[in-house]
Amino acid sequence: MADDLKIFSGGSNLNLAMEICKHIGIPLSAMKVSRFSNDNLFVQIKESVREDDVFVVQSLTTPVSDHLMELMLTLDALRSASAKRITAVIPYYSYARSDKKDAPRISIAARLVADLLKTAGADRVLTMDLHADAVHGFFSIPVDHLTAMPTICDYFAALLDLSKVVVVATDAGGAKRAGRFAQRLDTSLAIIDKRRISDSNVEQGLVVGNVKGLDAIIFDDEISTGGTLVSTVETLERAGAAKVYVGATHPVLCGRAVENLSQMFISEIVVTNTVHIPSKKRFSQLKTLSVAPLFARAVKHIHTGESVSALF
Repeated sequence: MADDLKIFSGGSNLNLAMEICKHIGIPLSAMKVSRFSNDNLFVQIKESVREDDVFVVQSLTTPVSDHLMELMLTLDALRSASAKRITAVIPYYSYARSDKKDAPRISIAARLVADLLKTAGADRVLTMDLHADAVHGFFSIPVDHLTAMPTICDYFAALLDLSKVVVVATDAGGAKRAGRFAQRLDTSLAIIDKRRISDSNVEQGLVVGNVKGLDAIIFDDEISTGGTLVSTVETLERAGAAKVYVGATHPVLCGRAVENLSQMFISEIVVTNTVHIPSKKRFSQLKTLSVAPLFARAVKHIHTGESVSALF
């Protein structure tokens, strides 16, 4: 790999960044992040990046505002240090959930953050499984949008008898994403008729499709509070599903998600390492797959000017 390729990491997912570097065969570049006495963040790049192709890995996880600010300061520092091109690698872009004006007098935060990243110095963005595909279009700089679907599909294909599997979408809005998952596994698709009461309170209706006696794989882009999953699993259990599995890219696991999900009728919850999972959030059903090899290949393709879509 060329000497002008460098990868830096913010504090949100250092292990993923180090694994990406390992697959590429380069060391993680050095930077310093600290705070002044007034709580302002301070970022310093500790090596020359003049005319280099630079990638900065940072997921927008808790505390989101701190990690976003750290990313923007890093982008600005790299631009000031004369990096040739700067790519913001954002495995989990949390603001993709704020993609529309669905209440009076609110900000469409996904678009605002996209503008801020460009202003801070990003020349392009590399991300994975945005909550809403439309967010891709909010950026005025190039965006490479990866998916963990092949990684998760391959795992389930090796684990289960696919002739006895049905893929389940948690609601009509997720049917398109779950449909692609079902198509790749060559299984049938069922959809849950969901009624959302609030951000963490979901009331389930009926199962559209057949799940009785089948192993159900609930597929979604992320697990946040787990409210949707809990009600979906309860609905599938009542409908006679033999076993329930979950596949999701981003294990955000906030609120009471761990406590609630660990007690549910779920054989396994398969997620990826786009989000760092601390030990206190790990439980027996949780299985983590690495997307570092995929990000590493994408970084190589971007660096050499090859097609990223060819990876799929």
